Amino acid sequence: MKILALSDQVVERLYTLSSSGHFQGVSAILGCGDMPYEYLEYLVTVLNAPMFYVPGNHDPKDDPQNRQSRAEGGINLDLKTARHNKFLIGGFGGSIQYRPDGVNQYTQSDAYLRAFTMLPRLIANRLQYGRTLDILISHSPPFGIHDDADPAHQGLKAINWLMRVAKPRYHFHGHTHIYKRNIENTETTIGLTKIVNVYPYLSMEVSH
Repeated sequence: MKILALSDQVVERLYTLSSSGHFQGVSAILGCGDMPYEYLEYLVTVLNAPMFYVPGNHDPKDDPQNRQSRAEGGINLDLKTARHNKFLIGGFGGSIQYRPDGVNQYTQSDAYLRAFTMLPRLIANRLQYGRTLDILISHSPPFGIHDDADPAHQGLKAINWLMRVAKPRYHFHGHTHIYKRNIENTETTIGLTKIVNVYPYLSMEVSH
């Protein structure tokens, strides 16, 4: 399955690339947070592909009564899972808390509590499909992997726990900015999981 994953920054040339057929064959769009929802909605319309996304720390809190708090045409996968093209996809939104009033920001302890709420769905996937997840998308990176030492960009330990429990083949995240993809480390494999920083966007084939 070919995916287009994005996070954190609008890339103007994607408007041209997407409308000119550059991403032909993309079967799913994965939003890893801090993307203007109008940008994601445009890509859904042009590429005619389903979109699964999680909110970042600069996105609004999800509110069913507020149209501006969600991306139309997409599925907010925060703390949820979905099945698409036989792939099981799960999501974990937000980042480490670095401001007391920060939206979609969590302490390490609160992030663990959020992750624990996914257990029933993960167990159900295991019973029904023989596995828990194929793809995990998050805004934050895991703790100690692709994260930074500054208070705003430390990774979440709950994501490391999710990877150990769910054992996805792929984990796509954003939040930490990459400026020289050919030099900086953007891919790390831990156990069965390939962890990829998608900033600002990445198109690739994924397989079971």
